[in-house]
Amino acid sequence: MKSILITFDQALLQLVLGALGRSNLRGFTMLEQVQGTGSTTGDPHMGSHAWPSMNSAILTVVPEEQAPVLLQRLKQIDDDNPMLGLRAFQWNIEASV
Repeated sequence: MKSILITFDQALLQLVLGALGRSNLRGFTMLEQVQGTGSTTGDPHMGSHAWPSMNSAILTVVPEEQAPVLLQRLKQIDDDNPMLGLRAFQWNIEASV
């Protein structure tokens, strides 16, 4: 199993949910309002007067063979929307209950 953390501008929510749906991935945990700033480019998303936009985050655990497909769909969303920002991080799940 693989865990994938997706952080994204809130404007991309429907596209990210669509990528999960097209990948037949149902289970996830979503954090609606996440603050942050990109490591190299993009504006901060801090929910303040100076930086009013916000991010969201989704954490999902998927079968290993489905992870590359989801990551590719997420990369396409980011490539199509370079000014908004989307990042996805994957790591191994060693155990679950």
